[in-house]
Amino acid sequence: MERFEILEGVAAPLDLPADTDQILPARFLRRPRQQGYQDFLFRDMRFREDGSEVPEFVLNQAPYRHACILVGDRNFGSGSSREQAPWGLIDYGIRCVIAADFGDIFYLNALKGGLLPVRLDADVCAKLRQQLHARPGATLRVDLPRQTVTGTDGALHSFQIDAFRKHCLLEGLDDIGFTMRHDGAITAFEQAYRRRFDWLFERTDGGH
Repeated sequence: MERFEILEGVAAPLDLPADTDQILPARFLRRPRQQGYQDFLFRDMRFREDGSEVPEFVLNQAPYRHACILVGDRNFGSGSSREQAPWGLIDYGIRCVIAADFGDIFYLNALKGGLLPVRLDADVCAKLRQQLHARPGATLRVDLPRQTVTGTDGALHSFQIDAFRKHCLLEGLDDIGFTMRHDGAITAFEQAYRRRFDWLFERTDGGH
């Protein structure tokens, strides 16, 4: 998982609601992870049935095509528990979503996958979106160590995040990576346990 420290880049305002089925439609959930999900992000909002782009959708507009930050509204990522929703955002290149609140499961899946979900007041989110509409292609700065978002006007907005999840993002650790940092201790425990309770590991196939 890629480390997340300070992210400064183009931000896109998303004024529409976005549940997990809108973020990543269910019909694409069986795609292998290694093949990427970027083409299916907001699929039914970004594209028509014939595959052509919907020009009104924000990520199809030139100033926002390469956005790495998304500013939404309320209840971003509500709906099902699919982990493919944050995968789609990450694979597209979005590393941070700012919203007033998030679906609980989406929020945790995002953190585990390396996507930073930032909760700010609804009024602040609305103001940030207004700034981005007024200055298409403008950038925001997200500072995870200091837990701040800097708006296009220079205003600082503080956010909260669980200390453990913050540590994992800063170090680029998913759950497996965090566990493997304790590989030595795990191996030592297993060896000591086997020596102490060797009778549990006696062969049952007639061997000695």
